Amino acid sequence: MAAVSGSSAVVALVVVLIASFMELLDATIITVAAPAIAEGLGAGAATLQWTVAGYTLALGAGLITGGRVGDQFGRRRVFLIGLAAFAVTSAACALAPDPVVLVVTRVAQGLAGGLMVPQVFGIIRSSFAPAVRAKAFGAYGAVLGLASVAGPLLGGLLVDADVFGLGWRTIFWVNVPVAAAGLVLGLRFLPESNAAGRARLDLPGAALAALAAVCVLLPLVQGREWGWPWWGFVLLALSVPVTALFLRRERRLVARGGQPVLDPGLLRVRAFSSGLAASALFFGAIGSFFLLLSLYLQYGTGRSALEAGAVILPYAVGSTLTSGAGVQLAARAGRRLLVTGSLILAASQLLLLFVVRGGAEPAYWQLALPLFVGGLGLGLTSPSLVNVVLAGVPARDAGAAGGALTTVGQVGNAVGVAVLGVGFFASLEASSAAGSPPLAAYGEAFSAVLPWQVAFYVAAAALMLLLPKHAHALAEASEPTAVRRGGKRCG
Repeated sequence: MAAVSGSSAVVALVVVLIASFMELLDATIITVAAPAIAEGLGAGAATLQWTVAGYTLALGAGLITGGRVGDQFGRRRVFLIGLAAFAVTSAACALAPDPVVLVVTRVAQGLAGGLMVPQVFGIIRSSFAPAVRAKAFGAYGAVLGLASVAGPLLGGLLVDADVFGLGWRTIFWVNVPVAAAGLVLGLRFLPESNAAGRARLDLPGAALAALAAVCVLLPLVQGREWGWPWWGFVLLALSVPVTALFLRRERRLVARGGQPVLDPGLLRVRAFSSGLAASALFFGAIGSFFLLLSLYLQYGTGRSALEAGAVILPYAVGSTLTSGAGVQLAARAGRRLLVTGSLILAASQLLLLFVVRGGAEPAYWQLALPLFVGGLGLGLTSPSLVNVVLAGVPARDAGAAGGALTTVGQVGNAVGVAVLGVGFFASLEASSAAGSPPLAAYGEAFSAVLPWQVAFYVAAAALMLLLPKHAHALAEASEPTAVRRGGKRCG
């Protein structure tokens, strides 16, 4: 389809930028609001983990399939359906009467995001001529950076303001009018576009992959609250044959000429398999960090939601400062850039460990400095990770590999929340049972997790040494994935 010209293209860009801003904001804002959610619904530790992990897992599971649905049925149509579903599920989250309903609606919200997000890139391509398309993607990256900065502060502001007595529910209600405006403008200005060929949906493959992830997440997140039942260990063991069945099915689908969620043949490419493992570890460490930090800040040090958001802000600022430079340097520095960023993140967690473990309440700048350093490391690594990995993947497989890397990053995020959350809440329970005051108990729990996060980043850096020395230039095929990851996980 020919590119749209004039003001219509600008409005189309504004619509997808608003939707992308809203989705990322929703992913980051929840961590600051988590303590208020726990108090408002009487929710336990498992619910808090599921509100983060359930959303990211559902989003990750839906990204590849959602992209192919848009290719087949029209990106404009699927984008608007996803946007409407995001508004409805946001309202359902805001109205949740109990923890179970909140978790279910958060999963549904993630699935809606999985429909909406993949269409953004195709809509931008169909709306702008090649000469100005790079500027449109630049605006997209800038908006995601802004959302990562705004998320913690806006979350704290909305919770503390307690608008109309709604408390934490306003973080979901705010999506409804924003999505409604996007729908009205989208119906009028968004262009329709389809892929040249008929896309094939691998729904059984996506279902098997999600089932394997749930077999890991369910016993890890719920095990402590349920007393570590025997069937939880059975589920963990079942994740291995379910994964094997998934890979077998995908291999057969490739042999028949189908389009799998993951082509197992790519796992034989060193850059791709190493990149998958590095991505899972890297985003697994990030996934749990902000939730646990927010709990420590609010329950341990007694800060308000807004004060906690202000503490987290330097991390997002640091990431925004280096993300652009990271993309530009990737073509020359490649894996050295990634390793450097990951080790800087590890160093920032060590600095934070020394600040937290002392037992006294740390001052703002004592917390802000290591968080700012961590943000600098994230900005160097996250935007370029996919492009560096793709430099070692055959060009014909770049699209499938990029989608799989993005999905694995989301799944790793969810698993990180579960795995590191187990250590945090087990330590918290032990310290509280021993009679430790909140500051000491939460400080000990947070200190127990930080060395594991350091280990995750160091292990990711070791795997990154197996990646290509240089990244491809930010090509059109890989550009959206790289830009999105750069802004996505900053909070």
